[in-house]
Amino acid sequence: MSNAGIGFANAVQAYSNVANGQAFGGGSAPKAEAPSEGGEFASLVRSAIDEAIKIGEKSEQLSIQGVNDRADINQVVTAVAEAEVTLQTVVAVRDKVIDSYKEILRMPI
Repeated sequence: MSNAGIGFANAVQAYSNVANGQAFGGGSAPKAEAPSEGGEFASLVRSAIDEAIKIGEKSEQLSIQGVNDRADINQVVTAVAEAEVTLQTVVAVRDKVIDSYKEILRMPI
């Protein structure tokens, strides 16, 4: 497994932990009561993260096969590009969520 693959998997896993309510230190974050719609959003985020992990793992597997001359180079390049776009999307969504949270914090009570 390459260092880029390890970084991708770690980044997506960190986002998954936060989506599952785990704090950065590995413990549980305090859970607030959320309306039923919040559960749907959380499941949407979890499924997107799970899909991102699958894409990253597929990319890693094809990269390893490509290094061993067992995969078509076009498939390897496509899988790596897809994983890169997926990670960029996850980071962009994270940034938007953080910006939204900061905006909510700035609202007067």
